[in-house]
Amino acid sequence: MIEFIGAFLLMAIGLVALLTKDNLIKKVIGLGLFTDGIHLFLISLGWRGGGLAPIIPDITFRQFALLVDPLPQALVLTSIVIDLSITAVALAIIVQVYKYYGTLSAKKLGDK
Repeated sequence: MIEFIGAFLLMAIGLVALLTKDNLIKKVIGLGLFTDGIHLFLISLGWRGGGLAPIIPDITFRQFALLVDPLPQALVLTSIVIDLSITAVALAIIVQVYKYYGTLSAKKLGDK
């Protein structure tokens, strides 16, 4: 249960940062927190207490119910790679915006 609370707290902090902060780098950090909260939530869905790895070749029918679902883990690994590339591209764009406009304020960029 604490994992879900932590996940929703991370998502809420990230969403607030995305919507309220003016600095573009703070917005990217908020996006990172938001996606980390989603990752924690998805991993928490796939967790099973006393679970067994799904790669065991010899299992009984009773042990079959204890297998952990590997799909959320695989999806989160893919999402982490996508999140990392989005963050890198966003920061590269922010560097170019700062070089061109001389500011990181989203409001000042809207005025220009």
